[in-house]
Amino acid sequence: MFLRSQIRSSIASLLVVAIPHLALAQRYNSPAASGGLFAGCGCLAIGVPLAIIVLNIALLVWVNKDAKSRGMESPVVWMLVVLFTSFIGLIIYLLSRPKGDLVPCPRCGGKKLPILAKCPHCGAAV
Repeated sequence: MFLRSQIRSSIASLLVVAIPHLALAQRYNSPAASGGLFAGCGCLAIGVPLAIIVLNIALLVWVNKDAKSRGMESPVVWMLVVLFTSFIGLIIYLLSRPKGDLVPCPRCGGKKLPILAKCPHCGAAV
């Protein structure tokens, strides 16, 4: 009889302690799932600025090559304009560059405007 009352009181005290803890317990995901979530945020936080930097570098290289091919005197200045003003500078460059289709140079094969007397790449008179 003493043993039964001892078991009942132990079960009762266990329920009194355990039920509130179970009710207030938070459910945690596995470490792999939460790590994947944070890794995704980290990739996004690093990937987007990195993609913007890569696109800006590619844009600067294209502006430099295009300005040289069109025989413009200062492609570096246009690169700096596009670097510091981004897409607004690109629009200004596109509106102010010499118009026309680029053709290959008969001597070096580099692209140039047909109206240019000298090839901007090899310097040959064509």
